[in-house]
Amino acid sequence: MFAFKLTLILLGALLYLVGSGCWLFWIGPCLLEDGEKADILYAFDGTCAWLLITFGFIVHIIKTVRPTAAGGR
Repeated sequence: MFAFKLTLILLGALLYLVGSGCWLFWIGPCLLEDGEKADILYAFDGTCAWLLITFGFIVHIIKTVRPTAAGGR
């Protein structure tokens, strides 16, 4: 059971890091190069989505490590 959870955690971390790297260093800058209004809006939307996903992961990690934080009993 421990190996399965560890595999899922490592896979999730790898997918998040690959996705973040692709967005920050490849897809996002390519959208901003053109300077068209639609591309800039897509870059903004993608960055907002990336920030929400990151915030969700941070909250999930904190609640997993400290289950009694934020009113949980």
